[in-house]
Parts: sequence; structure tokens; C-alpha cells
Amino acid sequence: MQVFHNESKIILTCNKRLSSYLRDEVEALGFSIKREFSTGIELSGTVTDCIRLNLNLRCASQILYSLQSFKAADPKELYDNLVKIEWEKLIDFAGYFSVTSNVNNEHILTPLFANVKVKDAIVDRIKEVKGIRPNSGPELNKTVIHLYWQDDNAEIFLDTSGETLAKHGYRKIPGKAPMLEALAASTIMATGWDKKSPFVNPMCGSGTLAIEAALLATDKTPGIFRMNYAFMHILGYDEQVFFVERRQLKDKAIKQLDFKIVATDISADAVDIAQKNAKTAGVDHLIDFAVCDFADTEIPEQAGIIMFNPEYGERLGTHTKLEATYKRMGDFMKTSCKGYKGYIFTGNPDLAKRIGLRASRRIEFYNGKLDCRLLEYELYEGSKREPKPEE
Repeated sequence: MQVFHNESKIILTCNKRLSSYLRDEVEALGFSIKREFSTGIELSGTVTDCIRLNLNLRCASQILYSLQSFKAADPKELYDNLVKIEWEKLIDFAGYFSVTSNVNNEHILTPLFANVKVKDAIVDRIKEVKGIRPNSGPELNKTVIHLYWQDDNAEIFLDTSGETLAKHGYRKIPGKAPMLEALAASTIMATGWDKKSPFVNPMCGSGTLAIEAALLATDKTPGIFRMNYAFMHILGYDEQVFFVERRQLKDKAIKQLDFKIVATDISADAVDIAQKNAKTAGVDHLIDFAVCDFADTEIPEQAGIIMFNPEYGERLGTHTKLEATYKRMGDFMKTSCKGYKGYIFTGNPDLAKRIGLRASRRIEFYNGKLDCRLLEYELYEGSKREPKPEE
């Protein structure tokens, strides 16, 4: 199987409501998109293309290369189709593989049972051809096979990513209620930030938004932080393809910025964690950190973006305290951030009403399963009309 050279369907998955930002990334790389859906996009390419995609994308979760699609009404038919595939040309008989799945079939009560049928077919095939059976288990750090099975339609993929791409690898210390890195990158992309003007992030927590802003501004892709992907464990892998792409990405990254990225938090522990995470990402020298109340954040004169990701009242803090905090955020943006575009990411519409400004846009996201909005505020200079209060 020449999967590194033969074109097939590629599915790029992402969290719900991130597909439009993933699409923009993929198109910027020169790929043509065949289909977009709520949790991903489809295109055509080789596993070599998947190497490039894994290293370049910020918003994706998994990159799946289709091996075969077929009809399978029940587990036996699934096994019978899978055992015919030349797994010995994909998986080292002395190696290790794992199976993941997305299954909705009347005969399957738990996805683990479907995973076992896939594993059995692979092991039986390789044992018959090579005389030795590979090891398998739950770890996603070697070869990963993914089954998509809806009713009687089945498709088997190579998951070329392994561990999710949505975690960007620099956040060794997560802090309280952290925002997923892929989500943070997507929210910044949603603002249309020009990556040439200040980015201010009060209430920075573990620093994810500020770090993602620095990575975007420097054109530094998070893929270069990883040295293990599932594609590396497929037979026929040429490590030079990976190292050449990685070197090109490292070489093109901008080393310095001529504008400020500011991250502040009232918690000294949070700022310490944010600084350590930024150092791991190699962008700590690009971010001005400070311990202070958000209202004491120094705002650069050059207008840019200010973004808050406050508590929502779901897991942290108390509602009464947060009402006052949300009102203060609105007052602070109105009085201290004129000329900027303000953004507040929240999953609590009742608290959003306390901000006291009318949002010019409400951009939909999910944070986990929580329905959220990125609220945009035009913080006009005095010569323009003041924003009306939220009704």
C-alpha cells in the first residue's frame, strides 16, 4: 500500500463550530476543499500531505486518511471486510497499534466491541501473513486506526495524528478551567486581528489566548512542538519529509514583534503559570506579563484588540461577584480602551447583559459542551457615537 503517495479521501476533524476557521487554514495551505461539515472538512491527498497538515494546522483535532469504505450490516461482515486489507504493508508486525471509532450500529452496544473486532481483523491478518502478531492497546502514540461506522456504512481510516492536534503541546501547567488551544486560536482568528497591532489579554489565566496570539503573530505553528505523530509509525514513512517541513516552518517563524502583546492577571500564581507555558512555546519574550487587577492593565496607545475570557459562573466564582466583574469589564473597555475592538468570551448570557455595552457581533462557539459566544464591541473614540447599553 503506497499510502504516502496514493491519493485518497482525507477527513480533518475539529470541535463543533471551528470548521470555518479550519477551512481558512487549509485553503491558505493551497488545498482544495471538497466538503465542509459541522465538525470538520473533507479533501483529497496522500499521507505525505497529511504530514504537512499535521504540522501546520491550529484548529484541527485529527487528520484521517481513508483506506477503504464498504457495507457492513453486523460485526461479522465488518471483520470479513477488514481482514482482507493488507495490514502487513501498513503496520510493523513487531509494532504496536490502537483503534478508535465513531459507531452507530444496531448490533453495537459499546464502541469498545467494534474496536475489538477491528483489532482482531488486523491481528489475524498480520499473524497469517507474517507469523507474528503485533501488540495493541489504548495508547495513541504509535499506529492508530479509526473506524467510522454508521448503520451499514463503514469506512476505515489511518489516523495520521494520534494524540489530538487540538492541544498544542506547550501547556504543561493548565491552570483553572483552561480554554482548549484550538478554541483559543479560533476565537482570535474570528476577531480578524491583523497580527500587527497590540493584543491585550486581561484575566489571562494560564496564558492560552496571549500565547496563541504570539504564535499567530510570529507565524509559528504549534505542530513544531511535537516530535511524535501516528504517521511516523506507518510502514514506508520517510522521516526526511517530516524534518524538511519542520525546518521550513521553524525558519519562516518571525523572531521579534514591533507591537505589544499584554497578559495580566490578579493571581500571581496564574501569571507564573502563564509565563512558564509561554516559555515552553518559545514566545515568553514577546509577551508583557503583569500581576494586577484587570482594570489596572496598561493599554498600549496604538489601538488593537482586547480580549477577556472571564469565568462564566458555571464552575468557578459566585454569580453576584461575577455580575459586578462583568459590569467593571464593560466600564473598563469603554473608558480605557477607546479605539480598540473589545471581545468577551462567555458561556453565560445573563452575565453578558451586565457588561453594559451593545455587542456589534455575537460569534458562536462551544467550550466543551457549553454553548458560548464571543461578543464583539466597537470601542469608538469620542468623535463617534458611544455604544448603546445591552438590552
